[in-house]
Parts: sequence; structure tokens; C-alpha cells
Amino acid sequence: MAESDSTASRTHRRLTTEVKRHFRDVNNQIALLAHHVSSRVELRDIDLDCLDYLAQHGPAGPGALARRAGVHPATMTGVVDRLEKGGWIERQKDPSDRRAVLLAVRPDAIGEVFKHYSGMNDEMDAVCTGYSNAELELISGFLERTADAGRRAVAGFSDH
Repeated sequence: MAESDSTASRTHRRLTTEVKRHFRDVNNQIALLAHHVSSRVELRDIDLDCLDYLAQHGPAGPGALARRAGVHPATMTGVVDRLEKGGWIERQKDPSDRRAVLLAVRPDAIGEVFKHYSGMNDEMDAVCTGYSNAELELISGFLERTADAGRRAVAGFSDH
């Protein structure tokens, strides 16, 4: 029985290593795609990252966006200025604090970015058709837990 436990343990370590290797490859491909998209829409990579964050999560203050992007607030000033000048975002008054400002994506502009991801979206739709609903729920849960692990790892850097 011990040998079978040992074999199962080795198999689990091998598969875990394989998952991490594939995840690194996915990460590289996503970064490369984002780089190509940012080039097409004439944005810097960090500008596109911030625009994507606002598109996904809704309006945010410059400080919160800087923390999310992992950039210094002074750097965020340049990002915000470029995005605003390019017509990608607009400043809004924060309803909870009239002295604060929120940054929001201009809906009429974001479609320009999204159209460049249509090929990847089509590819992902094709990949997902090969999985059952239960498998997609499992994959979605895995990715959610992986993103949470990434957030914890990033938070570990700010603790030091």
C-alpha cells in the first residue's frame, strides 16, 4: 500500500508541475496578446492593464488603481493623463466623497479594444465547447482560486 501511496504522490507532484508549466505558458500568451492589442490601439501595456481593470471592475480612484496595477502613484498620474487624453476614460465625481474623483471607462471607446480580443474570445468559445458544464464549473473554480493565490502572493510583496 505504501508503494501505491508513493506512486500517487509522485504522480500528483508531476501533474501539479505540469499544471504550473501550462499556466506559465498561458500567462505568456496572454501577455503577448495584450502587448499586440496595446500596440494596435496605441496604448502602453500598463495603460491597457489599467483600462482593462476599470472595464472589468467599474470606476475606481487613482490610488486604488495604482495599488491594483502595482505602480507608484506618480506613474499612475501619467497613465491617467494618457488614458484621458486618448478618450479612453473620464473622471467622475465620487458620490461617497465629493472631494474625490473616480476614473471610469468611456463605453463608446472600449469597444475599440474589445474588438482586438475577438479572435481569442472565439478560440476560447471553441475550447469550452469540448467541456461539460460540470467540467467548466471545475475549471472556473480552479481559475478563481488561482487568481486568489496570485493576489495573496502579490500582497506578500507589500508586507515587506
